[in-house]
Amino acid sequence: MSEWTWDSTWPAPAKLNLFLHVVGRRADGYHLLQTVFRFIDRADTLRFTPRDDGQIVLATPIPGVPTDSDLTVRAARLLQDASGCRQGATIHLDKQLPMGGGLGGGSSDAATVLLALNHLWQTGLQRPALEKIGLGLGADVPVFVHGQNTFAEGVGEAFTDVDLPAESYLILHPAVHVPTAAIFGATGLKRDTTAMRPTEWRHGQGHNDLEAVACAKFPEIAEHLSWLRDRAPLAMMTGSGACVFAGFPHRSAAESVLASLPPGMRGWIADGLSEHPLAKIR
Repeated sequence: MSEWTWDSTWPAPAKLNLFLHVVGRRADGYHLLQTVFRFIDRADTLRFTPRDDGQIVLATPIPGVPTDSDLTVRAARLLQDASGCRQGATIHLDKQLPMGGGLGGGSSDAATVLLALNHLWQTGLQRPALEKIGLGLGADVPVFVHGQNTFAEGVGEAFTDVDLPAESYLILHPAVHVPTAAIFGATGLKRDTTAMRPTEWRHGQGHNDLEAVACAKFPEIAEHLSWLRDRAPLAMMTGSGACVFAGFPHRSAAESVLASLPPGMRGWIADGLSEHPLAKIR
């Protein structure tokens, strides 16, 4: 019998991009990327209540986000359409991850909705089918459905799984909301980094091509990154920002740097996960 039921609290973990290269651009405008996604133990959580009227209701709407545009609602409705399911659900979201922070919170929430309701509704869709649904919601959604730390390519949908060492991450959150489209649409964005084979990548290799644009547009990111790099030279920005991070082999080292954080900077420590908490669910 599955441990995951209607009474469960379902995790939607954050991710870090251990590097992020823009290696090209398709004719339709989508950027071709290479990145390694790492799940961490900081998460939003969701609960679900069954409904027999077929409706999808978000009990905890996010201010400023219309319900019909919310990724969790859209994910549930796409799952209904793809599976022919007539059941409904009320979605309760406890939002802990910052929006516009580069941690993939909204994408992770959508993926957890797909994984959870596919299981609870017993629709029987396999993970590749859920990944395809997820790609229609956003480029980061499929990796959270996929459930493994992975080297991702294309627009973020082609995966080569990687084993990563145990690591603790100090994550700093500048108090800015970074719109992803503004970063990818910038004229100064480097879009021609040389592609590598997934097997060529080594832990600690690479950089974030979006970082220079984000730092120029949002000086707060540059300030936080500079402070962190003075203490951890391999620190970088995750995703399109705003959060910056550094990895440490021992949590005590991350705690020592966090303790020296100056007033006005916010940060926390999260441990890397070996896989998504829902990686084994069917």
